Amino acid sequence: MKILIDNGHGQSTPGKRSPDGRFLEFQFNRTIAKQIVDDLRDRGYDAELLVPEDDDIPLKDRCKRVNDIVAREGKQNVILISIHANAFGNGKEWTSPSGWSVYTSKGQTKADDLAEQLAKAAIKNLPQMKIRAEKSDGDLDYEENFYILKHTACPAVLTENGFYTNKEDLAILESREGRRAITDLHVEGIVEHLTK
Repeated sequence: MKILIDNGHGQSTPGKRSPDGRFLEFQFNRTIAKQIVDDLRDRGYDAELLVPEDDDIPLKDRCKRVNDIVAREGKQNVILISIHANAFGNGKEWTSPSGWSVYTSKGQTKADDLAEQLAKAAIKNLPQMKIRAEKSDGDLDYEENFYILKHTACPAVLTENGFYTNKEDLAILESREGRRAITDLHVEGIVEHLTK
C-alpha cells in the first residue's frame, strides 16, 4: 500500500497564519507530514510526501501527482491523507471555534473507514481537544467536495488539526506534546485502517 501524505498549502499562500503572526500553517503542515512519513517508514510502510517543496503547488498539480501514482499502483493500493490546521474569522482577531476534524468527499466511499479510524485515534490521542464531527449519517467525518478529495482517484481524507485562530488550540499546535499527539493519531489511524 502506498500512503501519500499531503502537506496542505505552501509558504506563499496568503493568510494561513495565527492572528499574532507567529504560527504559519505551511510550516506546521510540513513538520507534521514529514514526521508521519518518517514514523510510518519506521514501521515498514511505504509512505511518501506528496509535496516535498515549500512552494504552494496548485491543487490541480497535487491531484495529478496522486493520480499518476494511482495509475501505476492501482487505486486499491493507494491512500491519501491531506494535513491542515483550521482557521476562522478575518485572520486578525482570536476566535472561539476550536477542535479537530476529518473530511471525506460526499457519499459513502472507501475513504470513510480511514476517516473513522483517524477520528477514533484523535479521540484517544487528543483528549484535550474537542473532536468536531457531523454525525447525522452515523460516522465521525464531515463530507465536503474539497478539490483534493473530489479529484483524486484513490481513497482520500483531509484532517484539520485544530484552529490556529483559537488561543487554546494554538497552544496545543505549538507544543511538542501536541505535535507528537497529532502525529501519533495519524499514524495509528492509518495503521488501524490498513490492518483491520
